Amino acid sequence: MKQTISVLVENRAGVLNRITGLFSRRAFNIESLAVGVTDDPTVSRITIIVDSGNSVVEQVEKQLNKLIEVIKVRTLNEHSLIGRELILIKVNANNKTRQDIMTICNICGAKVDDITPTSMTLELSATKEKVDTFESLMRPFSILEVVRTGVIAIQKGSGKI
Repeated sequence: MKQTISVLVENRAGVLNRITGLFSRRAFNIESLAVGVTDDPTVSRITIIVDSGNSVVEQVEKQLNKLIEVIKVRTLNEHSLIGRELILIKVNANNKTRQDIMTICNICGAKVDDITPTSMTLELSATKEKVDTFESLMRPFSILEVVRTGVIAIQKGSGKI
């Protein structure tokens, strides 16, 4: 069962290392990890996706809360969050394939960031499932490079972490 954990931490060197250390000591595999500053430059938000049961995540939450640099921890319910992943993907493109690539981009909501006579670089921000689908649709065009961010998430509604 995939769990999304959102952690607000002090924006200081070494904090990410201590947090990921908690997971590695317990042999939990982190499926996705995204870190970024918030509206307050002294605070960062870490979004962690793990594949574990509820009791395991509750234990990790308690351990995270013991770290001095951790401000707040919340496990987000999959039905009460908005999650997105960003993909940048470079594919081979020529005069024959460019229109087909553009059609897929239009259907999926992707945009073209760069175009050359032999390639196109595309961008899509969507759910993990839609990003996976988009990447698979680009495979027949010969993928040159792929960069994915991992999932970032925020709680729906007026509540906040």
